[in-house]
Amino acid sequence: MRLQDQLLFNLRSLSRQRFRTLMQLIAMAIGVFSVVLLTGLGEGGRQFVMAEFSVLGKDILIILPGRKETSGGMPPLTGGTRDITLQDAQALSRLRNVDGIAPLVVGKAEVNFSGRSKESLIIGANPEFFIMRHLRIQQGQGLLQIEIDQARPVCVIGPELKKELFAAQPALGKWLKMAGSRCRIVGILANSGTGLGFDMNNALIIPVASSMQLFDTQGLFRVMIDVHSLAGMNKLSKEVERVMQERHEGELDVTVITPASLLSAFDDILAVLTVAISAIGGISLFVAGVLIMNMTLISVSQRTAEIGLLKALGASSRQVRILFVSEALILCLAGAVLGILSAEVLLWLARQQFSDLLFIAPWWASALALIVALTCGLVFAWLPARRAANLPPVEALR
Repeated sequence: MRLQDQLLFNLRSLSRQRFRTLMQLIAMAIGVFSVVLLTGLGEGGRQFVMAEFSVLGKDILIILPGRKETSGGMPPLTGGTRDITLQDAQALSRLRNVDGIAPLVVGKAEVNFSGRSKESLIIGANPEFFIMRHLRIQQGQGLLQIEIDQARPVCVIGPELKKELFAAQPALGKWLKMAGSRCRIVGILANSGTGLGFDMNNALIIPVASSMQLFDTQGLFRVMIDVHSLAGMNKLSKEVERVMQERHEGELDVTVITPASLLSAFDDILAVLTVAISAIGGISLFVAGVLIMNMTLISVSQRTAEIGLLKALGASSRQVRILFVSEALILCLAGAVLGILSAEVLLWLARQQFSDLLFIAPWWASALALIVALTCGLVFAWLPARRAANLPPVEALR
């Protein structure tokens, strides 16, 4: 039988049983749709987290209060038993291979101007923080270059905060009130988005000493160190630990991490999650394969006379087997293509709704889903096809 004739025979057989064909098509489409959609969502989340932590670059050390005693896993992101002070930060700034240091204090407070108010993220920082976070100034200037233990009533605000409080009015030089303190706006940030959990568009940045007075604290949220040479990153990390241990009465109660280690840890974790949710979607493909086997068995039992006529006309057992297997493969291929297209459409809609998240299914997910779908069709249709091929023509016709 020619390939053209075989395909025409398969299509006519499928069109005669429209409901059964539709059920098999939907089952396979749902299976492939689940795999591609879940993989795309997982990959979008992975790319978002990786982008969040990649804003710092690879030449930044981050020091956090608290020590993780066990090996492996993620370091603590907040809090510890002993505070990191401004004096600790000043001591670290004198180490070799340090280009700059940015002590940070973070909190929230209500910011007021002329009857308008908005709860805002308050970041106590210094000019080096702007360099490390690649923050650009849209209007005015950044924080003044002063000693980190000196307070000044100045601030830099994000563009969204400026819009909320001032609308179209000029903001430079105006005074803001917050928690009993005042600060004069000296600069407005360009649109910077969100990074490391900080929404810089709605942030208000003041000198770190001013923020410690505002929140009545002596401890720093974290310290960022700009490393001069990547080659000396590990050595500097050990030096930082040594200095902090000496300053904290012989106790090493801080954690020193690098963006590279964070990215690697998150990448491994999120890659495993992506594979896991893809495997969950793969269960749908298995269920679809079982449905195809059942439907093919029913088809064989309903078409025994047709099989007998084919064999009486000279069709070999191999040709009969190929007819049933190819029919299942056509269904699987059509269902897989339908599932992939449906998932891509839904991922496109998700990208339109959430512009910050890049929901794109990797090519290997679509390719793997297609291969698994065809494999399921081949494997699960083989037994019914073999049964049809082994029917004696006389008994089948009878």
